Amino acid sequence: MRLGMIMAVRHGQSQANLAYQEAGDRPLFYEPGDHEVTLTELGRAQAAALGRLLAAMPAAEAPELVWCSPYLRALDTWKIAQHAWGVDPLPVTVDERLRDQEAGAFAHYNLAAIRERFPQELARWEAEGAYAFRPPGGESLADVVVRLRDFMKDLDGRRVLIVAHDSVVLGLRHVIAGRPDAGLAEVLEFAPVLNASVSVWRSGGGQFELVRFNDVAHLTSG
Repeated sequence: MRLGMIMAVRHGQSQANLAYQEAGDRPLFYEPGDHEVTLTELGRAQAAALGRLLAAMPAAEAPELVWCSPYLRALDTWKIAQHAWGVDPLPVTVDERLRDQEAGAFAHYNLAAIRERFPQELARWEAEGAYAFRPPGGESLADVVVRLRDFMKDLDGRRVLIVAHDSVVLGLRHVIAGRPDAGLAEVLEFAPVLNASVSVWRSGGGQFELVRFNDVAHLTSG
């Protein structure tokens, strides 16, 4: 594999992110499904800031193509960023392998509600660890890593922008580093991946170097 660059971006603040934040420690059932959730006004502003960051990059270093999660909040982040960037449309591939970690039975519930509704599953989660635990009908972070390894096989020799989710960015850090899966728990030290954050890896000959991770300086500059 010969890649010039991978830039991985988490989507801007979503309606679900805001609802969970506002609920705090109160139990919350959030009805919209993963595929329905789009951006808040703040999320739209964050996406525009991402576009301005891309516009400030030298043409020889900027992304050449885009891979995007199929979820609306990621697609909208890229649409707004591209408009703010002001370039001609780039080739975009929407890929199911870049979807967020599937929560299964935990979907629609915040942690406080999970504690009330699924106490036995929560105990299993705490025992197994967040990287290995798979909620009923859902995925573990290890499952996300499996599909990301498969995804990486399709990238070759280009400067790539990936617009996706926190679990995807964490999973990519593990996959790109070539770490053994026995060490997957270590990647959780770099959580949370922030909304509209940018993580960059560069390669000069097949080996990737992490340039920056979870960077949000572009959201406060200018």
